[in-house]
Amino acid sequence: MKKQSKLTFIDLFAGCGGLSEGFLQSGKFDGLAHVEWEIPMVRTLRNRLTKKWNHSQEDSLKHVIHFDIQKTDELINGNWSDQTNSIYGNSNHKEVAQKGLKGLVGDKKVNLIIGGPPCQAYSVAGRAQDKNSMKDDYRNYLFESFINVVDAFKPEVFVFENVPGMLSASPGDKMVTERVYESFSKYGYTIKKPNELKNAIQVASDFGVAQKRKRVIIIGVRNDVLSHDFSLETIYKEIDNLKSDKTVSIKEVIGKLPVFIPSDKIEKINGRNHSHKPINTELEYNDNIWPRFHNERDIKVFKHWVSNEMNKKPMDERISFYNKLLDKNAKHAKYRNLEWKNPSQTIVAHLYKDGLMFIHPDAKQARSISVKEAALIQSFPDDFEFTEKMGHNYKMIGNAVPPLMAEKIALAVFNVFKTLKA
Repeated sequence: MKKQSKLTFIDLFAGCGGLSEGFLQSGKFDGLAHVEWEIPMVRTLRNRLTKKWNHSQEDSLKHVIHFDIQKTDELINGNWSDQTNSIYGNSNHKEVAQKGLKGLVGDKKVNLIIGGPPCQAYSVAGRAQDKNSMKDDYRNYLFESFINVVDAFKPEVFVFENVPGMLSASPGDKMVTERVYESFSKYGYTIKKPNELKNAIQVASDFGVAQKRKRVIIIGVRNDVLSHDFSLETIYKEIDNLKSDKTVSIKEVIGKLPVFIPSDKIEKINGRNHSHKPINTELEYNDNIWPRFHNERDIKVFKHWVSNEMNKKPMDERISFYNKLLDKNAKHAKYRNLEWKNPSQTIVAHLYKDGLMFIHPDAKQARSISVKEAALIQSFPDDFEFTEKMGHNYKMIGNAVPPLMAEKIALAVFNVFKTLKA
């Protein structure tokens, strides 16, 4: 490979930019384009590129593309007459809307394409809750859009991220892993075989993230650049080399944040009801640091749950407690607290609905985690700004790839790229 300062990437299904952030934080990559459909995520990523990565506002508008990736041909080639003046205003740069990804990239070489289609259709939990096991969900086939963009730009490598449930998903009565393997093989890329993909599962806590988040990381290498030194095995081995022996605990990442305790009365701040107040009365108000509102029942439950170490009780005792308290006959207890000494369970997008499975580890606080706490547990940098409504912030954090995990993957890929000959 010719000496160059940085490699380049396109991020598909970019969300608020967890993968992009990690690749940029590595210092080894430049992002040529970041494609996302949900406008709160688009605004968040544009803001990050402007505030942190020294893009002008016009440049951020150009490189973070608000577009439905299912319209793949239009995405690649442009002419988006219906996208330049949407209900959100001028949601894309006019030049990009006219010329598409190819016009934006121009004569630049694309070294990587990264991304992960929405995981709801592949998740075990999502399939269990759907009457047809999500087999009719269009998101099962969004990987095809990813493949089409890969085929258009032919990068040497791609990184495809998703939930472990993907390995058992079979919409249309054919395994997703078989569809993915056959499709990438057709377009000239080598990935692990379907029965080997269980070995591609990575755990975020191995990369210094205070979270036991498991994800399938599918690496693909273009066949014509494969060699002994530049192969799937060398990239995965380099990923393993960058793992840490140290487990980061919840206390290390959120232990110094402000303490909130239940208020004697409901207070309204900035139009929102608040059930908790900071013990530091001089603390300046911040939407993301203040916890969400909880009713009296939940506050009582949270305090009881944590102080009595209910996480450690047998499952039947936890379920009995839950059913007795709420007069239900459920088979699952929806409460769960974080523990100071351990990493968190997987931070999920469901946080935008409630935080019952993410109770703060301090019993006296009797609340669920805040947006700021969720972001730090996901390893977003302290200066990463989430400026949307609380629900949107929780959702985008829960859907993101932990940036610190992404950074280590980026470094692994870069290190192997150095073996390519000019």
